[in-house]
Amino acid sequence: MKTIGIQGGQGSFSEEAANIFCENHGLTNFKIIYQISSEHVLSGVENDKTDYGIFAMENAQGGVVIESVEALSKYRCDIIEMFHIPVNQNLLGVEGTNIGDIIEIHSHQQALRQCKNYLSEHFWSRPLIEEDDTAEAARRLAEGKLPINAGVIANQACAHLYGLEILEESIHDLKHNLTLFIGIKKLEKA
Repeated sequence: MKTIGIQGGQGSFSEEAANIFCENHGLTNFKIIYQISSEHVLSGVENDKTDYGIFAMENAQGGVVIESVEALSKYRCDIIEMFHIPVNQNLLGVEGTNIGDIIEIHSHQQALRQCKNYLSEHFWSRPLIEEDDTAEAARRLAEGKLPINAGVIANQACAHLYGLEILEESIHDLKHNLTLFIGIKKLEKA
């Protein structure tokens, strides 16, 4: 069984990208390892803890994922594939929450950037709190580790997975919000 380390938690866009990567390369027997950060993904591949790694490199609106660039400067790898996936950002909350009740918004820095116009229009006076992962923010909200009146920006899979309500769909600013993902493996020695 092949292992695939991803930059994200269960329900993340990275998980979606990993499934596409496996389909593109005919991998049917695989296990996803949720490593949350690009650095952990690259370290895992370099140190033989995972066979492959998947992480985001750039978003059409949010720009380059600085965390990934910094991680790539520390580790060596073979890039197998670069591919785009559509990213649909949604505002999630605990069931029964109204948009007007939201006291703060949590998400990954990239998701906050992708929804900049929406957030400035609807939540200009509320704190925007950067988290390490969109899916992890959703999980924390569902587990009561964030304030009950917090909102998170994440994909629809997180709403279903963690029992959260979609308060508003497709809140990203660009109509065609694409993210470039990279699939890597260990660099073979010459």
